[in-house]
Amino acid sequence: MAYKIKVWCFLLVLLKLESILQNCANAAPQVPCFYIFGDSLADIGNNKHLVTTAKANYRPYGIDFPNGTTGRSTNGRTTVDIIDELLGFDQFIPPFATARSRDILVGVNYASWAAGIRDESGRQMGDRIILNEQLQNHAATFNRLIQLLGTKRAAAKYLNKCLYYVSLGTNDYINNYFAHAFVPLQSQENCLAWTYTIRQHSLRIFYSIPQQSLLFGNINNAVLPFNAGLFSLVHRLNKELNNARFIYLNISGMSSSDPSVPGKSSTMW
Repeated sequence: MAYKIKVWCFLLVLLKLESILQNCANAAPQVPCFYIFGDSLADIGNNKHLVTTAKANYRPYGIDFPNGTTGRSTNGRTTVDIIDELLGFDQFIPPFATARSRDILVGVNYASWAAGIRDESGRQMGDRIILNEQLQNHAATFNRLIQLLGTKRAAAKYLNKCLYYVSLGTNDYINNYFAHAFVPLQSQENCLAWTYTIRQHSLRIFYSIPQQSLLFGNINNAVLPFNAGLFSLVHRLNKELNNARFIYLNISGMSSSDPSVPGKSSTMW
C-alpha cells in the first residue's frame, strides 16, 4: 500500500520570513523536521569531498564561524541556517554527507553547489549532486526513517509534519543557459518549466531564485518566462494535489516596477 506524504511548502524570502517567524525563534521548533534541496545558496558541506571547483573549503569562506570553513559558500550562515534558528531548532540541519543515525529525524540538507534543475547544469564545475540524486538521497533517508520508526506508515506520518524547502534554478541559467555550453538556446525557459513539471510528483516542492549576476546583467529579464510558467504551475498544482500546499513568492517581481511581471509584489497559494 502506498502512503502519501503531505508537504506544506513555504517558499519565502528571508526578509519576509523574519517578519513572520520573529516570535518563534525562542520557542520549541515549529515543525519536527526540515528537509532542504538546492544549490550553493543552501549547501552547507555536501560538496566538501567531491572532485569539483564548486566547494568552499578555503578562506575567506567561513570566517564568521568559530572553527573556520564549513562548506558553506558564504562567510557565515546561509539563508537556511537562519530559517533553522527562526523555526526554533537548536542546531543546524545536518548535510546528507555527514547525517548519522537519529540526526535525520530533525531533517537533512541535500543541497549541492553547482546543482541545477537539469542534470547537465554546472557539470563544467566538476562533480555535484544533481537534483535527481538529491531526490534519491531523500528516498534513502525515508528508508532509514522506516528503520528508526518501525513502519512505512509511521515514517510517512512523520514526514507529513515536516517543512520542505528547495532553492534551485540559478545554475540552469548562469552555468548552463548563459554559458552556451551544453544546452541549445532554443526554448530553454520552456525546457526548465517542463523539467519542473515532470518532477512535481517526486519532489512536490518548488522554489525559484532569480538572481542578479555581475556576469550576466540581463538574467532577471531572462527568467521572466520561466517565472510566468512557474506561477501557472503552482496554481495548477494547488488545484490538483489535495495533499500538498504550494506557496509562490516572486522575488524578482517584488523588485520590479513592471506591472506585467507575474505575481508582482504578491504571494500566490
